[in-house]
Amino acid sequence: MRVGIVGAGKISAQYSQTLSRFPSLPVTAVADLSSSRAEALAAQHPGARVLTLDDLCASPDVDVVLNLTTPAGHAPVALAAIKNGKHVYGEKPLAPSLLLAESLLDAASSEGVRLACAPDTILGAGLQTALGVLDSGAIGVPHAATAFMTTPGHERWHPDPEFYYQPGGGPVLDMGPYYLTTLVHLLGPVRQVSGLSVRPQDTRLIGSGPKEGASFPVAVDTHTTGYLSHAGGAVTTVMFSFDTWAARLPHIEVYGASGTLSVPDPNRFDGDVEILTRADPAWTTVPWNAGYQPGGRGVGLADLAQAIEADTSHRTGADVALHVLEIMLALESGRPTDLTTTCTVPARMPRLTDG
Repeated sequence: MRVGIVGAGKISAQYSQTLSRFPSLPVTAVADLSSSRAEALAAQHPGARVLTLDDLCASPDVDVVLNLTTPAGHAPVALAAIKNGKHVYGEKPLAPSLLLAESLLDAASSEGVRLACAPDTILGAGLQTALGVLDSGAIGVPHAATAFMTTPGHERWHPDPEFYYQPGGGPVLDMGPYYLTTLVHLLGPVRQVSGLSVRPQDTRLIGSGPKEGASFPVAVDTHTTGYLSHAGGAVTTVMFSFDTWAARLPHIEVYGASGTLSVPDPNRFDGDVEILTRADPAWTTVPWNAGYQPGGRGVGLADLAQAIEADTSHRTGADVALHVLEIMLALESGRPTDLTTTCTVPARMPRLTDG
């Protein structure tokens, strides 16, 4: 499948590195608002052309559009690609609103193309190992979980962080997809959500790059806490913060009838999986590195291509992304919400040793 990349910003380097491992996914075109960035990214892929968005979406040399734009661009770029009959794999979130996200799913269905959405870290060896431990029944039936994402803010390291603090950004919509997608895979869809949010700072300072020291406005809440009630009966406590300088909190823990599962950072493809049980009341690290494909941003695109070829479901489906988006918007709403969406939990990744 020939890939057209829209968006040549910071994250594109990680995708570009991963795609180089898959000769069956050649990059044939690049589009970006900055011609110099587009040219630099295209130069990493022999034969890739720099095109406008419209020309890339209409190009007969592009089969799937990899949408790496900022959150405000996710929906319009995806819709332009879909209307040209292209499959789409996009960065999260799927769209800034539920209505807009649903329109993307409807358009993809109408055009007969696939729509997929990050994160694909859930396909990595670390999280897949954690899912396998839970499936084995090692901690018994899970009844609760916690998930915490804490940082002082992305402006400390990102040279152009303003979009993280505009509508479509914030800690929930930016980092929530990693944690909430993992929780849906672990405990199933969510039926009810409640959350509270605050905005301690109205302005932020850029901490690196050519704009270091510049101030910019904050237009979204930056600390959110809440709870999720899963359809299967488990409950989860969550916190997403761009206002926490330090914390001693786990990324994700799952609590079962006979033990606890410690899940690695869902923003990574690896990390330690640990377990403590009634039979063995000491934390034990579960080996994860035997048999799974190496991770990297873009393995979800490879999974999408394989699923299209085999006519099976891809594991980064838009139904999960839509459900996670509704969870996030409900958390930010500040009121208890009964969700209207659900999703099918994707199949676990096969290990290489499974054939």
